[in-house]
Parts: sequence; C-alpha cells; structure tokens
Amino acid sequence: MTVPLTTRVAKPDAASVAEAARILGEGGLVAFPTETVYGLGADATNGRAVARLYEAKGRPAFNPLIAHAVDLKAAQALGRFNAKANRLAKAFWPGPLTLVLPKAARCRVSDLATAGLDTIAVRVPDHAVARDILAAFGKPVVAPSANRSGHVSPTRAEHVQADLAGRIDLIIDGGPTPVGVESTIIACLDEPVLLRPGGLPRAAIEAVLKEKLAYAPAAAGDAPAPLAPGMLASHYAPRTRLRLNAARVEPGEALLAFGPVPAEGAKGAAKTLNLSARGQLIEAAANLFSHLRVLDAAGADAIAVMSIPSDGLGEAINDRLGRAAAR
Repeated sequence: MTVPLTTRVAKPDAASVAEAARILGEGGLVAFPTETVYGLGADATNGRAVARLYEAKGRPAFNPLIAHAVDLKAAQALGRFNAKANRLAKAFWPGPLTLVLPKAARCRVSDLATAGLDTIAVRVPDHAVARDILAAFGKPVVAPSANRSGHVSPTRAEHVQADLAGRIDLIIDGGPTPVGVESTIIACLDEPVLLRPGGLPRAAIEAVLKEKLAYAPAAAGDAPAPLAPGMLASHYAPRTRLRLNAARVEPGEALLAFGPVPAEGAKGAAKTLNLSARGQLIEAAANLFSHLRVLDAAGADAIAVMSIPSDGLGEAINDRLGRAAAR
C-alpha cells in the first residue's frame, strides 16, 4: 500500500465489535482472534476488499481463501453439504475444521476469494470474538492468517502488529489463541480427503466418519493442495485461448483491457471488459476471474489481454494469466 494506514488496536468489547463490522462493510481489513490463529478479515463478498487483503499480506498467490460463517445455516448458504460433510459439521462446528465443498448455487462469495473455482472452503470458528464479529457483520468473512506472506502464523495481537501495522485498519486483541495452529482441512467433494492436518486430529474425524481418510498433502501458503485438475489450488482457466500482452485486437477476438487507453482495434472486438479503466491493480485483481468468465462465454476465437504492470498485485495477476494462457 502506498499510503500507510493508521492501525488501531482495541480490546474486544461491544464497541470494537461494532467498529469491526463497520470497517468490514466499508471494504476494510480487520485482524481478530480465532481459536486457531489470528485471522485477517475482509468481506468475502467484496472482490476489492479481498484484493486489498492479498496486497496487505504481500506477494499474493490468489489462492482460495477460507470463508468464515457464524453458524451451520450461514455456511449452508455458501457450500453444498453431502451427508458426510453434514456429519462432520454437526460434530465439530464451531471448531478448527474447514470443509471444502461445491459452491452453493447462490453463493455470494467473490470469485477472487475462491480463485475462480466452483468449490469453496468454509468453517465456523469457535472463538467468542470471531463469532461476535461475524454475527454483527451478517455476511461471510474471509480470514487467512494475519501475517505477511511467508512469515510465521500469528497467535497473539503483537504478532499481527509486527507484520501488518500500517497495512490494515484494526486489530482486536483477544489474547493468545488457544489452539495455536491452523484448522484441519477436509475436502467433501466425493469421499472425504484430508488436505491439511491442523487443530482437529485426524483420529477424531475418522471416529465420526467411521472410516479412514485419504490424505492429499497441502501446498505452501493458505490454500490446500489440488485433488485433481480444476479443483482447489488449480485456478480458473477459460476454454477460450488467451493471447497475452496484446497491443492490437485481431478479428474475432474479445478484449480484456487494462487502463484508460484501449488496444488498437478494440472497437471491433467481439466483447470488451476492462479490468480497471483507471489502471488500478486492486480493482483489476478484484475483477480478474469474473471478467475472464464473462469473456469466455462470449464465443470469441481468442481473448486478447492487454499488458498489465508486474508491480504489486500485478505480479499475481500476470502469474494467473500466464498459467491460464499456457493450458
């Protein structure tokens, strides 16, 4: 962020919870304790807020984020629960368990938060402060660990201050987190699969399911590893071919633009969407996956993608576009 924020630290009370809900509603960033580690919260339905979160953490990978819900009913508005997922949720929520599920038909979580996937990671935290904030805000909150990328996950408010002061709006100091490691992640897309060991032991999960779990080791960072192409850490790649760093739109192509000056031939494009007419990388990141989906459905021969700067969030945007173009 070019202009440092004033990061306020507050004790958990009714006033700070209300302040947290207000900040989240305005697209701001709030760090708060969960039972596992401190999370960096943003409105899961606001792509620009999610982009700010990635930027605050530094060198973002645009991995899918965990959406935190206040209770099972709220979680069921985000993901589709099969019988085993329901059994696990009823046994362990609220608690340090994340379930990866097919997205619900009317899921409002932004495409950037899910990395453009048709799956979503959801959990219900077991911490009074986190639950009070979720209840006051009334919408899902994505909350990866509240630290700079590559640093140790924070279990105290001072850890968050050391990493993120001047980059986020508010830290709620609820004392040390009781579990101290991240949540266990289970994919419930077909048969349950352990993606990341964490604060809930495997044995407890297997006892509820009455079966052994398969194990797919997690990737580095906040996101679980892929189970198969097109899921989890795989990111949305359009079926339509992408042509990167395009200065001109060829006949039959759609255009993914960036900045105030369109590429040559833009008037003849099959369809045009601009990631950010103002050339703002936060806005571009927020629009990336949703714009690709719309252009992919336009029936064009290819999607011409204008050049995007590689500084800040541009590094991650270009990484995702490069991966999509290579498929």
